[in-house]
Amino acid sequence: MKSRAKELVEKAVGAMVSAIEIYNKPDFKYREETFAILAINSWELLVKAQWLQRNNNKVRSLYVREKCTKKDGTPYIRPRIKMTASGNPFTHSLDYLSKKLVEVGDLSDTALKNLDALREIRDSSVHFYNSNNLFALQLQEVGSATVKNFVTASRNWFDVDLSKFNFYLMPLAFLHSDHTAAGLILNKEERKVAEYIRNLDAANDPQGQYSVTVNVDVKFSRSKATDALSVQLSRESDAMKVQLTEQQFKDRYPLTYAELTAECRARYSDFKENSTYHDIRKPLKADPKYCRIRRLDPDNPKSTGKAWYSRSIFTVLDQHYTKNY
Repeated sequence: MKSRAKELVEKAVGAMVSAIEIYNKPDFKYREETFAILAINSWELLVKAQWLQRNNNKVRSLYVREKCTKKDGTPYIRPRIKMTASGNPFTHSLDYLSKKLVEVGDLSDTALKNLDALREIRDSSVHFYNSNNLFALQLQEVGSATVKNFVTASRNWFDVDLSKFNFYLMPLAFLHSDHTAAGLILNKEERKVAEYIRNLDAANDPQGQYSVTVNVDVKFSRSKATDALSVQLSRESDAMKVQLTEQQFKDRYPLTYAELTAECRARYSDFKENSTYHDIRKPLKADPKYCRIRRLDPDNPKSTGKAWYSRSIFTVLDQHYTKNY
């Protein structure tokens, strides 16, 4: 007989497979919203399975307890299990249990931030709606990390091999060819969600097992077709160039030097724009994860250029300065 934990793991995998299958359908009008809902459900089942595994499969460890009073107004000695309208026990939420697993070292804070980002997207979809295709781009990056983290946690916690499944999200380029144009205008609610996710993404650790977001790159491979286009990825000057669009570049590298420095002043209590700051920042300019130099003439390496910084740079700066919050 399977333990409750193992049953929940199977359900979690089933929910994630369903989320990915729906997302990758050629034409599905509620693609991103449905993925977010099912992926959150999948993670909640997986987290509850791990909580049960840590608590000897005692299902009562999942129940929410609350202080109650008797009919005469006197309190019960022990908190009672909170019940739903149908009389079933309330179970702890994904938010509560995932934070507990971070506290005991089973889950990284990076994975928790990814779930926070996905939950914000889910809530934005369920409680209202998302009108802009930039939402699709954010879901692609957050959702890809969610799937990656799910595979990692399943392996670490339950030694589950998910290699038999096609656990990937179809690259956005094949789904929404017009997403960059549509992403130029955001309403107030969408701007807040986008900013919230960008702040969470600053915690991405490139060396860690888990990710807040993942950028999906389209890779070229050799084709057997005689008329196929021949390309290769190379640093050579005569290699075929693949460039970011204007909006993609701004989304990835939104900060000028002045804006980065201003955010540092607001973010850190002990920050000073001095030689120490420059000694930390300047080496990062050579790493495309943190900075890109944009030149007036892209084909001329001697052309005047301006540095634009990714918010990922804060993952490094946070190690050197004291945050205000």
